Amino acid sequence: MSDRPDPALPQRQPEAPPEAVAQFEPAHGDSGLQSMQRFLHRFPTMVPVIVLALALAGFGLLAPNFFSAFNLSLILQQVAIVGILAAAQSLVILTAGIDLSVGAVMVLTSVVMGKLGIGLGLPMPLALAGGLLAGGATGLLNGFLVTRLRLPPFITTLGTWNVFLALNYYISDRETIRSQTIDAEAPWLKFFGTRFNLGGATLTYSVILLVLVFAALWFALYHTAWGRRVYAVGDDKEAAELAGIRTDRTLLSVYIVAGLICALAGWASIGRVGSLSPTSFQEANLESITAVVIGGISLFGGRGSILGPLIGALIVGVFNSGLKMMGVDVLWQLFATGWLIIIAVAVDQWIRKLTA
Repeated sequence: MSDRPDPALPQRQPEAPPEAVAQFEPAHGDSGLQSMQRFLHRFPTMVPVIVLALALAGFGLLAPNFFSAFNLSLILQQVAIVGILAAAQSLVILTAGIDLSVGAVMVLTSVVMGKLGIGLGLPMPLALAGGLLAGGATGLLNGFLVTRLRLPPFITTLGTWNVFLALNYYISDRETIRSQTIDAEAPWLKFFGTRFNLGGATLTYSVILLVLVFAALWFALYHTAWGRRVYAVGDDKEAAELAGIRTDRTLLSVYIVAGLICALAGWASIGRVGSLSPTSFQEANLESITAVVIGGISLFGGRGSILGPLIGALIVGVFNSGLKMMGVDVLWQLFATGWLIIIAVAVDQWIRKLTA
């Protein structure tokens, strides 16, 4: 009898070696655009990095003296407050939420510090602790409403934005504390507005605070169990619960930390403005969201690098500065920022198609 197999019978295929299991080869027709999509899906922070690099190169060629030490240091000073707020906003958005009250919390905590330090004459540690406590309390309220009453974060923080704004007006009596009064009674309130020279550039301590806040969050999110839980809750809350994560506790902690960061921004904002006004930073909410979206953190939660919003804030600052130096009207600066947001969201949707 012949040892040759009968061609009429189905043949057993040879087993693949173990190392070949679950191996996926890219299609031969994979275009450069698809390769870029895969790359950006793996490294989403590269999107704002590329935009920032192109913006710096473009304005460096078109705007005279754009790369002067004075202009670059001015950009850093301008984005410091919004960048710190964006750090707080990022934490909430990473959990698939949003916080529309961060600007109101920042102003409220600055007013509390001013009232305690100037109105009541309390020493710096007590007044500062009172402002931080107020920030943590606002986060606790937001987190309680979201986790216990199961209210949508958008509606919840829209409501508390009005509550905190009203408290701000009530505590401050709608009165501005002038710079001369702060200098005479509580100069520590303007600490983060103190200038220092670094390599020919003039910076303020608010820039140092910005870097420290993002460095602390980077460590917390990537090197602690808390950070892994934050990403897990944002990616899939139900799956996180099945994995044993106490999602409500994680969400509550995120809102409290965000409130504390807003309080730090409130302290820094006094040094930035030089006075203490209950009506300052009216557009801070939208600016913080703008920095987060442009920075590549997904509005759907669970995806993006905490360093992205820092780059996003720098992009907005670079665009505003470059367009201003080119003599472009403020109207068109807003126009350009609007398109940056739309393009950033569109790119995020395009990248997410790989997981669809």
